[in-house]
Amino acid sequence: MEEVKGFNDYTGEEARKREKIMKIIREVFELYGFEPAETPIIESEDFARGENVADQAVRDLFRLEDRGKRKLALRYEFTFQLKRISRNKKLPYKRFQIGEVFRDEPVKVGRTRQFIQCDADIIGSSIKDEAENFQVLKKIWQKLGIDFTIYINNRKLLNEILAKEGIKEESARDIIREIDKLDKLSEQEVKDNLKKYKAEKVLEIFKKPKSFFKKYDSYKDVEELEKYCKLYGVGVEFRPFLARGFSYYNGTVFEVWSKRLNVAICGGGSYLVNGIQSTGVSLGIEPISLLAQLRPDYTSYLILSIGQDEKAIELAEKLRENKISSQLWLEKGISKALEYANAYNIEKVVFIGEDEIKKNKFKVRDMKTGKESLVGEKELISQI
Repeated sequence: MEEVKGFNDYTGEEARKREKIMKIIREVFELYGFEPAETPIIESEDFARGENVADQAVRDLFRLEDRGKRKLALRYEFTFQLKRISRNKKLPYKRFQIGEVFRDEPVKVGRTRQFIQCDADIIGSSIKDEAENFQVLKKIWQKLGIDFTIYINNRKLLNEILAKEGIKEESARDIIREIDKLDKLSEQEVKDNLKKYKAEKVLEIFKKPKSFFKKYDSYKDVEELEKYCKLYGVGVEFRPFLARGFSYYNGTVFEVWSKRLNVAICGGGSYLVNGIQSTGVSLGIEPISLLAQLRPDYTSYLILSIGQDEKAIELAEKLRENKISSQLWLEKGISKALEYANAYNIEKVVFIGEDEIKKNKFKVRDMKTGKESLVGEKELISQI
């Protein structure tokens, strides 16, 4: 049976790699004081849509209906659920969440319709918190072995630029959405899209050098963010056309790009939650798993009994007590056991037969090299 387009199965080494990525992300989030949260996958459609019905992600909602004919939707992100779970929390409220989200959007490399998102948000934040969040991301990328570039901008700055160019407020959101496509479309395509708003002239502004933007009042927020990033030793690059897809952002916005994949592997920014200034980061497991340079941090063993089931079970349990992944093979057939070990990438096979019991040593075969050695029980555990 084939998978539904945009929905994938993950097994074996790939599943283990994804689990390890999430473990690393979770550990870093907790290291910086974020507490875990869990929220429902299904919400009312009205709550999921919120006030941002024009946003692309909102338009990509998966809609449902229950037996009571209530209109529901699969969550497309975690941020809107913060409106509920952050109520009456002592500020700043720092929470992280890792789980599935769903969007009915085009499928491409690093983008599926069901994907795991890893978010960390601070309700009651300042620019200083935004800089620390970039340090959180830096720690994660370093542990995952991913080269990265953090691009930053500010939505207040974008709005100020457009206002000074005489762009009406009701058109600004649509124009910002088109400008944000400069990293995805050609300059000419973006210019053509802006013509319907009679705003193509603003495109020239976003090609100006960084020093040009110092004349805008809102640029001081960019400078303050850069100052605190420097204190953390985090490098960022100013990208004046960056807007992000969600219209609720009201301050800093950012994206983390991978040159190898040429896609954004992380994004976020600052926004209001129940009228409180907040900020957050959001990472997607799918593109990260394509980039992460990880090695297995465990060794798996297959304990092969050759008429010595009692000793094989005893050894397997001792290994498990020492947190060593072990499987038992109590059936007949050495060749089938080795085939099984190869099929599931089990690194070591331990033979337990009459000779091994007499010598009080086990024959251990390295399945990658084919080398065999005789090892005592204590030595076996200590080596692992």
